Amino acid sequence: VKALREKLATGDWSSFPLAQRTAFGLAYKLSKNPASVTDADRAALIQVFGRERAVDLIWYVSWCNYMTRVADAFQLPLEKENAFTPVKK
Repeated sequence: VKALREKLATGDWSSFPLAQRTAFGLAYKLSKNPASVTDADRAALIQVFGRERAVDLIWYVSWCNYMTRVADAFQLPLEKENAFTPVKK
């Protein structure tokens, strides 16, 4: 998990399959600047995933961003079993 997390964090997703690169790009744009998602981005999602799965991806990533923002606003701690929590030595 650590190696994958570090690889994803670089922003160089060229070694991942097309579907993952497309989904990562959507997630990045929706997380950083939702208004930057274009018709071309949506068309690429539909081409790779089909209309229904593209809608699912947009909805799910948007929902995850919403939940993160709510948790941040209330300063809720991460779960203990969260794979992205730093390991204390």
